[in-house]
Amino acid sequence: MNHSLSVSIDKSNGESPLTCKVDLKPWPFWSKLKGSKSFDDDSERLDVFWNLRSAKFSDGPEPLESYYVALVCGEEVVMLLGDLKKKAYRKTRSRPSLEDVTFLSKKENVFGKKCFSSRVKFDDRKKEHDIIVVNSISGHKDPEMWISIDGIVLIHVSNLQWKFRGNETVWVEQVPVQVFWDVHGWLFRGPGSGHALFIFKPGLPASCGGGGSREFCFFLYAWRMD
Repeated sequence: MNHSLSVSIDKSNGESPLTCKVDLKPWPFWSKLKGSKSFDDDSERLDVFWNLRSAKFSDGPEPLESYYVALVCGEEVVMLLGDLKKKAYRKTRSRPSLEDVTFLSKKENVFGKKCFSSRVKFDDRKKEHDIIVVNSISGHKDPEMWISIDGIVLIHVSNLQWKFRGNETVWVEQVPVQVFWDVHGWLFRGPGSGHALFIFKPGLPASCGGGGSREFCFFLYAWRMD
């Protein structure tokens, strides 16, 4: 699997975002697994530092351990990803920020025919949850869909041609998770030209007393290829 690192910083004045994108090539001569890049945003300087030389990957696009990605502004590390925090502070020569970073969303594209899988954390605990979406769109039977988390089918949608958009709230280890789906692209567009969208959002709906400060969402784009 080819990996790349992309950092995008939105500007408050609505101008084009500041972007740092690096292809993480496996060949040492062309490698950019460690480096930095600086931006000048009005009167402030922003620096991005990364070190993925020893990063360990699994089946997903994100590294599991032995890496860091840091964003520095005003001699403060305002964002830090990865487990090599001490190395990041030494390299950047900056102090930790007094403000906590909020993880707002995660987006992932997956490709398949009938089965689509991914992994995600629904809370601040370290455990990742396995998500699997299975469909039976091909064939003469009415299309159906199953959504399972950690091997347990939590949502089964029959007559999918009439219920191609919907939502349900499920419980994952005593944590409520809202699940939204839109599979219109699977049913009414050709294979490879349309995708289905699944959104997983921890917490109860507002109508059930949900809400609060945590607004994390996981966006899963599933491209059906035949």
